Amino acid sequence: MEVKTNELRSMRSKAIKDDEYTQDGTVDRHGRPALKSKTGGWESGILLLVNQGLATLAFFGVGVNLVLFLTRVLSQDNAEAANNVSKWTGTVYIFSLVGAFLSDSYWGRYKTCAIFQAIFVLGLVFLSLSFYLFLGKPSGCGNRLIRCGNHSSLEIGIFYLSIYLIALGNGGYQPSITTFGADQFDEEDPRESRSKVAFFSFFYLALNLGSLFSNTILDYFEDGGRWALGFWASAVSALLALILFLCGTPRYRHFKPSGNPLPRVGQVVVSAARKWRVEVPSNGRNLFEVDSNECNDVTRGRKMLHTKGFKFLDRAAVVTSKDCIEKDGPQKKWRLCTVTQVEELKCVLRLLPIWLCTIIYSVVFAQMASLFVEQGAVMKTTISNFRIPPASMSSFDILSVATFILFYRRLLNPIISRLRKTGLTELERMGVGLLIAIMAMIAAGVVEFYRLRYVNSDCASCESSSSLSILWQIPQYVLIGASEVFMYVGQLEFFNDQAPDGLKSFGSALCMTSISLGNYVSSLLVAVVMDITTKDDRAGWIPRNLNKGHMDRFYFLLAALTTVDFIIYLACAKWYQRIKLQGKCEASDDEEGSFEV
Repeated sequence: MEVKTNELRSMRSKAIKDDEYTQDGTVDRHGRPALKSKTGGWESGILLLVNQGLATLAFFGVGVNLVLFLTRVLSQDNAEAANNVSKWTGTVYIFSLVGAFLSDSYWGRYKTCAIFQAIFVLGLVFLSLSFYLFLGKPSGCGNRLIRCGNHSSLEIGIFYLSIYLIALGNGGYQPSITTFGADQFDEEDPRESRSKVAFFSFFYLALNLGSLFSNTILDYFEDGGRWALGFWASAVSALLALILFLCGTPRYRHFKPSGNPLPRVGQVVVSAARKWRVEVPSNGRNLFEVDSNECNDVTRGRKMLHTKGFKFLDRAAVVTSKDCIEKDGPQKKWRLCTVTQVEELKCVLRLLPIWLCTIIYSVVFAQMASLFVEQGAVMKTTISNFRIPPASMSSFDILSVATFILFYRRLLNPIISRLRKTGLTELERMGVGLLIAIMAMIAAGVVEFYRLRYVNSDCASCESSSSLSILWQIPQYVLIGASEVFMYVGQLEFFNDQAPDGLKSFGSALCMTSISLGNYVSSLLVAVVMDITTKDDRAGWIPRNLNKGHMDRFYFLLAALTTVDFIIYLACAKWYQRIKLQGKCEASDDEEGSFEV
């Protein structure tokens, strides 16, 4: 009787434990299993959303007018300034891979976010001090009328050190904060799983609201030459974001870093190559995996179940007689790999085609900060006595993002969920984003076609002679904003959900590198188009004087390329096979307490 009572108490205790603790493998800051009541959830999520909004405000407070700063303060010509801004922007996104690698492999997401945010604040403080002490001389320079004086190599060097510290800090922080925010919700809990999906939408909304303030208020001050005020506002915003982030330390949930993934991938490739003659079981059974009751000692995350496809890699997990004879040690890892290791590599290989299809979308997105602005500059920008700055039209994109996020979350998604239980999947939403992007390019092309028709015939050589109002650009900005909600939010969810536990930040970094490559491909495409269309002394599609060009044809070309990309994407999405996770594994006693923040 006493034995049965003890068994009942043990079962009851286990049920309570399963209900109180997260089931996805997250731990608290001391390395113990995370309590649901005391960690994570929206208490942590909201703090990280505010952190993201403030950090974005700080970043765009520098980035939105950097090209003007280089021309007005450092006296660079337009081409040199544009080239330097492109290099700086590309570097930001390249640094995201550095942050993702350190986060997944060694530091963990919390430490990575804290360190890179501190670097971000340091860069902004250096930039603010450098302008106040020596770049902003004579006093009041840097506006439309007064250019600043010459600067020494040391002063310019300090400036570049400052902005590249900003690039390093923001780039390294971004992929980790996205994933760290998602970590606060237990995907094994149905209620928290829904909150996790909602978090990505609100995260992108916070990002856009932060940039809205920079594109309006800070843009106004900096355009008027008050650079010190704008930079110090950015520095204070970034510092406040860091303080808020640190305040949430006791409540955060964590995944333990999994170590360098490169050796794990290399072991699978080498092992499969060594066993190229070994026959693989057709049903995928009898492949090597660690004990199901223990944590995966390779990736320190949840185990991944076998999936079909890339059958040649399965050889790495086939146990041969030589594997049984060989003792455990470093050499054996290069002969025998777990199913989880093999599936981790399969997962990356499956993600790459989807990721490649998002680059063309990023080319479309890149036009909003370049050709859309140039197009608006040669339209009628005045309403009565009020002048609309062409760059400020991006506010309609931000408002569109906010509207469509609420529209999708509150109206569209519930309706679709009633018709089909799964609602729209991440891949389906990304496809919708591509379709809307095609519509945006067609809208931009049509506006440009009519803009050219309304050019003053008496002044064909004038650069601002079209009588078509800049407000006709609103539809293309609104469509771009709507496409972002489906493409970029869906992309964040997809790569976070489908990346293995040991590569979650890498999944978020894929989104940022897509944007980076989109900018580079856009520049290359413009160069190729101009090289082809300027032959035989023609003006080309995008000449200095847009009234003599055919930028509408370039927009229609982008629409055609995006259509082809959409067709390829459909094939890749249909081919894609989702990962299968076994669920939470229990940490062994000697592992508890090994993770300290």
